This record gives sequence, C-alpha cells and structure tokens, in this order.
Amino acid sequence: MKKILSILMLALVFFANNSCSKHDDEAIVDCFGESILTELKHSADAGNSKIINYSIQYSGSNSVSNVKWNFGDGTPVQTITSANGAVSHTYTAAGTFEVKADVAISKSGGSCAVSPKKSVTVN
Repeated sequence: MKKILSILMLALVFFANNSCSKHDDEAIVDCFGESILTELKHSADAGNSKIINYSIQYSGSNSVSNVKWNFGDGTPVQTITSANGAVSHTYTAAGTFEVKADVAISKSGGSCAVSPKKSVTVN
C-alpha cells in the first residue's frame, strides 16, 4: 500500500510541476483561427495580362512578418517582408497556376504559418 501511495504522490508532483510552469514570454497563436482571417488576393495588370499583382488580406490583430510566394510556374519562391506581402509576378505563358502564399504571423514571441492557395488563370 505504501508503495502505491508513493508512486501516486510522485506522479502527482510530476504533473503539478509540469502543468504549473508558465511561459509568459511566448504567446500562443491559433493557426486555425489565423487561417480563417488570411486571404490571398490577385488582379491582372491593366497593361499586360501576364503580370499578376498579389497581396495578402489579413484581418486579425497579430502581425504578418513575411510572406513566401510560390507562383506555381516553377520560378523560385519569393519572400516579401511587408505587412500585406504585395508582389507582382510576370508569367511567361498563359495557363492556370496554383499560387500558394506561406504567411508567417507573429505575436509576442509566438508565431504561426498559414498557407492560403488559389488557382489563377493567366491569359
């Protein structure tokens, strides 16, 4: 009986020690919630339909620290550090491309990455 009681006390001390530790310097960022608040926007350039202007519309209260763009045409990934991640991309051929933006969202030491995607047709 003493052995079982000792094991239970040890387990209680272990769980109490681990569950009560605080990490005040790190904020928790809800990636699922942030993905709902993040949208990939695009529009064709008025003078050249192969130039597509992209941006991120983020309606949350945290900060967008950078956006890594994959334009779906085999060109290298491009990283933008502005809050809306605005960038223009020139396609060399017409077609439909799956564009993906890896958006880094940060809050007081915590961070999250969301990746909205969109099919874009270039004429």
